[in-house]
Amino acid sequence: MKTIHKLFSLGCVGCCFVVTLSSCNDLLDTVPQGQFTAEQLDESSVEGLLASAYAGLEAHFYGNNEAFAGPSTNWIFDVRSDDAYKGGGGTGMEENIHLLEVSEINSDNISCLNKWQNNYYAISRVHNAMLALQQTSGLSTAEQLMGELKTLRAWYYFDLIRIFERIPYFTEGDDVNTKSNTEYTRDQIFEFIKTDLREAIDVLPAQKSAAGRITRTTAQAIMAKVCAFTSSWEDVKNYADAVIKSGQYSLFQNFGDISKTAFNNGSESIFALQCSTANDNAHINWCNLLNCTYSDGNLYGTGDDFFYGSQNLVNAFRTDPANGLPLLDGTFNKVNVTEDYDGTLDPRLDFTVGRIGFPWRGHTYTEGWCRAYDVYGEFSNKKAWPAPEDALAAWPWGANSLNYMFIRYADILLLKAEALVELASGTNAATDEGLVEARDLVNQIRQRAANSVDGSYSPVDLDPGKADYYVGLYPTDWDGNLYWTKERARMAVRFERRLELALEGNRWFDLVRWGTDYLLRTINTYMSEEAAIRPYYNGRSITENEIFLPIHIDEVDNSNGLYK
Repeated sequence: MKTIHKLFSLGCVGCCFVVTLSSCNDLLDTVPQGQFTAEQLDESSVEGLLASAYAGLEAHFYGNNEAFAGPSTNWIFDVRSDDAYKGGGGTGMEENIHLLEVSEINSDNISCLNKWQNNYYAISRVHNAMLALQQTSGLSTAEQLMGELKTLRAWYYFDLIRIFERIPYFTEGDDVNTKSNTEYTRDQIFEFIKTDLREAIDVLPAQKSAAGRITRTTAQAIMAKVCAFTSSWEDVKNYADAVIKSGQYSLFQNFGDISKTAFNNGSESIFALQCSTANDNAHINWCNLLNCTYSDGNLYGTGDDFFYGSQNLVNAFRTDPANGLPLLDGTFNKVNVTEDYDGTLDPRLDFTVGRIGFPWRGHTYTEGWCRAYDVYGEFSNKKAWPAPEDALAAWPWGANSLNYMFIRYADILLLKAEALVELASGTNAATDEGLVEARDLVNQIRQRAANSVDGSYSPVDLDPGKADYYVGLYPTDWDGNLYWTKERARMAVRFERRLELALEGNRWFDLVRWGTDYLLRTINTYMSEEAAIRPYYNGRSITENEIFLPIHIDEVDNSNGLYK
């Protein structure tokens, strides 16, 4: 049996300990080794272990590349969708991610290993904290802390089961050296995740005790996303409803506010990675660090410029000039949005990607901002980057304190809308009230987009003098009720998720949960059409057995036959 020798620090606020790992299964060992005795455990040390469990969200354990190639932001899976190209200096740079983009799936892809290990490292931290908490008596916050830990464990396992078809599942009391990835079915693992969340919801506080802390609504929002993945639509509606009716959240007034550090933990943020430039940039968003634009003039430093918006995504922001609605008939990709495009557009486009000649946070975006224009075109991702004046220009490139929102309020509004559509028994909004409410939710999202065309907003990201921004609402009169059929509503909600959440790590997972046929049709059409401008797509396609990633061969070899 092969042996992996690794040394990594599970550091946290209030405690620091080191574990030596000698094999794959030891890596997952949940038994604390050389940390605290039961007598030494107190509220401070348990809170420190909790902080360590939260820090697993950073996916930055022992270096940089494991955060780049196995990020918690999941941008490397968005390049598997129709939303994004890998970007960077060319297809050979971080080729492991390029292979994911073109669906050349191999069991020795380091991205598979990094993603797998990052989440199981994080789960190990959760279990260390759980075991410590169980040894400690007299803590008034014990139930709440256990609720936070169960929510974190549910999130880490949910993240894994969306990416790998079969995974080992274990709790804090299990012997991981006996755990196979075939012991439990996917349905069983989803139920374990839901059980953790249900138990957490029962004990978590309604309000945050500190920025970034998990609350009842955090767990309910995660549960809504988990239930959407299992098509449990009544539960999606109920849990999304609980978040909405809590009264704690609202959409930011301007779409561009999601990229401002001043709005960290604001009204739209439900569950977020807490980022900071303090302590020598120890807690910046390492997972997105490769993705900083090349930024001609060194405004952010010379970024690696990975994670580009695709031409297909950019074209999706075209609107019908007659009503400002998306082109749901499939014609959105018949015309490319380029520098000479003069049709109507959804303004969210220019908050999402850079376009040559258009503003970027008050500066002018040019071809010089694009590291490999001849390979990937011009659409640097924009959402993850505040204005350069709010970022550090030196190494790390573009380091800033903008939080990464795993779940924001718009996501939950759209999940509820989707649930209402799937639960609808009538054929249109004239015969089903759920379809009416779904339309209202989608229109709420679209109204915010329309309101974001504001010439007084700073920094400037839109240029109404060069682009014809037009966002309309889905009609609500009688003809509109007949127009808003269940099938058209489904298309509209799915399209709205793409526009609203573009380049935020959701698109690939949406395609997966919408079904194999839908995913294969979408991606294979995309690759075929995109090959005209991105020749590296020529002859590429995806098959059903390439949707989920394989367990990395090193993990299989080191499992002593447990992993299949």
